[in-house]
Amino acid sequence: MTNTDPAEQAILQLLNASGAQKSISPSDAARALAGNPADDSWRRSLSPIRLAMMRLARAGQIEILRKGKPVAPDDAHGVIRLRLANTD
Repeated sequence: MTNTDPAEQAILQLLNASGAQKSISPSDAARALAGNPADDSWRRSLSPIRLAMMRLARAGQIEILRKGKPVAPDDAHGVIRLRLANTD
């Protein structure tokens, strides 16, 4: 199945490219989705990123981290990070 949602693609592309970083912030994905503008216009992309992050987490593709520990999508608030789900 091909993922065509731009927000989901932005999240997954950054996570797959993160290498040693291993996790990203939702704002990193919002900036990428908005084309990395120099001003704060990327903030408009936060809502689609948040919705995409919830879909991806519920589908088991990513984990949402709070204080370094995975949290359920419905408990994701405050400072969070995203990482690829452990597929071991």
